[in-house]
Amino acid sequence: MSVRQTLLAAATASILAMAPASAQTLRYANQGDLKSLDPYTLNESTTHAHLGHVFEGLVARDKDLKIIPALAESWETPEPTRWRFHLRKGVKFHNGDPFTADDVVFSADRVRKKGSNLQTRIPTDAKVVKVDDHTVDFILTSPNPILNSQWDTWYIMDKKWAEANNSVDPTPAAATTPSFASLNANGTGPFTVESHQPGVKTVYKANPNWWRKPEHNLKEIVFTPIGSDATRVAALLSGEVDVIEPVPIQDITRVDSSPNAQVLKGPELRTIFLGMDQVRDELLYSNIKGKNPFKDIKVREAFFKAVDIELIKTRVMRGLSTPSPLMIAPQLFKLSGDFTRPKFDPDGAKKLLTEAGYPDGFEVTMDCPNDRYVNDAAICQAVVGMLARIGVKVTLLAQPKAQYFAKVLKPGGYQTSFYLLGWTPGTLDSHNVLFDIMGCRDDPKSARGEGNLGGYCNKKLDELTDKVLQESDMSKRDLLIKDAYAIGAKDFGYIPLHQQALAWGVSKKVKLTQRADNQVLLYWATKQD
Repeated sequence: MSVRQTLLAAATASILAMAPASAQTLRYANQGDLKSLDPYTLNESTTHAHLGHVFEGLVARDKDLKIIPALAESWETPEPTRWRFHLRKGVKFHNGDPFTADDVVFSADRVRKKGSNLQTRIPTDAKVVKVDDHTVDFILTSPNPILNSQWDTWYIMDKKWAEANNSVDPTPAAATTPSFASLNANGTGPFTVESHQPGVKTVYKANPNWWRKPEHNLKEIVFTPIGSDATRVAALLSGEVDVIEPVPIQDITRVDSSPNAQVLKGPELRTIFLGMDQVRDELLYSNIKGKNPFKDIKVREAFFKAVDIELIKTRVMRGLSTPSPLMIAPQLFKLSGDFTRPKFDPDGAKKLLTEAGYPDGFEVTMDCPNDRYVNDAAICQAVVGMLARIGVKVTLLAQPKAQYFAKVLKPGGYQTSFYLLGWTPGTLDSHNVLFDIMGCRDDPKSARGEGNLGGYCNKKLDELTDKVLQESDMSKRDLLIKDAYAIGAKDFGYIPLHQQALAWGVSKKVKLTQRADNQVLLYWATKQD
């Protein structure tokens, strides 16, 4: 069977899946808000999941994270630098507009525009060409065998709708005034947006005209952000909500012992890490003037060795984390076992600071979200205490993710000196980490390093990253990746912490698929009466 036949067969199997009967309302609560409905505002898993109920990509990922057809029913590569996608016919946007190649070309242009946080989805120099109404070519300047590996979260927008509603340009995360596209949505997906009140509530209604047979039995989803851990858990246990994410680690046993709810647990692919501004000549937030301490490798190494990762695992994460020596989960890179973390060594860290010219330490502000990752603010607070032991005074600025991301991401000007971030590679591949997070961001014409908030840069790593993208021999490719990670580790460019564990609270009336990318996708949910 050819690749195209295989893809068509997979699509047919999905379409034939029968929808369960007895439509229900499902109430979902997350610790963070859904600020914008514009699918290019924020490259963040929870936001992608929210918007994945409304929008669709040319491809999707199934319950096991395998790529499957979506708005493109099949594709091929007639030559190494050209991909051809055959679009699904008969698909309509929620307002009735037909889905065509014009929407794909428009979305490819829009996602690469200034203000988009998803610019790396498509190479900046790629040409997107309409062949006919249902065929699109992506013409590249060099081979890219994983071109579509992130396209499950590159959602296709309606060109006609966007033009009619002054939404041709993406809404940046730092925008202070909402755009039409940030408050309204028009996708092709299984649910429509009935209402959206940022910070309050978003209501989705089942799309009766969805091209695919639904696997859910929901008539509507009601999403409510609940920042308080105690309130969120109480809402689940009382039956006020049906699904919460995350369950605080300290409440897992309590939820599991309740008569009407349970915790879905599993390993997550996200890596939590610390980063430092290594590009500015003077830090934005520090008492050191005229120079940047983080440009000194000894300072970066000192910070790394001052972090007691085992204490974070046992005290903060209560055992539900896997300390990591790399910026990627071991499930996603088979040679990760060849790396080990530098040992916790506060005395050695203090000595390194002295050698760098900071015998009494220095002051710096740390940016941290307080509603995005498991125990994010608590991790940051623990790091503050650890760095105090080597004389570094850290002022912690922990904020809700909307304000945090608006400040530290590219649209906000990378306004951070020291920060905590989490990253799941959208491709589930090391290239994404090496390009987006560890790549130099010094070329304004390239999307490389878009998620590199601290500006770490090593040109040798970039050269290896480019070779990784084009290498088809997997053994050779793994060795290139290993060499690249070795450079980053030697530079102490980042401080990887751990992979957190998944913990979703789910009513016993609800059946839900848990994916390792931590996207709560309710189009696979069923709820009993």
